[in-house]
Amino acid sequence: MTQQAVIYCRVSSPKQVTEGHGLASQETRCREYAKHKGYEVVEVFHDEGITGKLLDRPNMKAMLTYLKKYRAANPIVIIDDISRLAKDIETAKDIETHLHLRASIAAAGGKLESPSIEFGDDSDSRLVEHLLASVAAHQREKNAEQVLNRMKARMMSGYFVFNAPVGYRYKKVAKHGKLLVPDQPCASVITEGLEGFASGRFESQGELMRFSFITAFSQGQVWNRAYAEDKGNPQSRFICRLSGQAGLEYPSGQRSS
Repeated sequence: MTQQAVIYCRVSSPKQVTEGHGLASQETRCREYAKHKGYEVVEVFHDEGITGKLLDRPNMKAMLTYLKKYRAANPIVIIDDISRLAKDIETAKDIETHLHLRASIAAAGGKLESPSIEFGDDSDSRLVEHLLASVAAHQREKNAEQVLNRMKARMMSGYFVFNAPVGYRYKKVAKHGKLLVPDQPCASVITEGLEGFASGRFESQGELMRFSFITAFSQGQVWNRAYAEDKGNPQSRFICRLSGQAGLEYPSGQRSS
């Protein structure tokens, strides 16, 4: 009887899901490994846009449920690389998290394999596994540091680096990269509304709401984004509180009242 196997793939960011080919390349490599070993791939589990630091991944749970259901078949679990299992190996507690994932797979009846590393239970195999996991964690931390340093350098050069405020969007400009530009037609609506509020044309946020904010926002993403970011409060109040709409730059995650 042919040995059955399942494949587990994971990418960390939504951008990798929509723009990259991380999941497809991982699955292809795992399928090639299964073919080489003579395994029959019966299921593939993807966790999309899920960081390696999360223990409770939805499709990791689904895979464990599947393994328990078909425990009698002793299925093989194939991962492309040790970092697909967990990347957060930084402290003794984090190593425990990594080992917990491995132990959960074993307890569910699966056996972990990878084309990148041979898993084993002897001391030498565990040492190599921990070293590789630590390298994966270091790579994640290093990538985060590099992104932060580049953002700081770009800010020092006078560029805005955070999420585009409501009414703006990013546009790629030669020699400058991404620059903020008005997001029409919403930008014009916001401009007229805020200028009217500042000049006394609209005496309250309620009047601003009755202006054209409702019709302008209820049919597009700006309504949805304002609603989500302000946890359901009226979008006019949300926009009036944005420092960016007054031309004031502010650190990400901080707003003035």
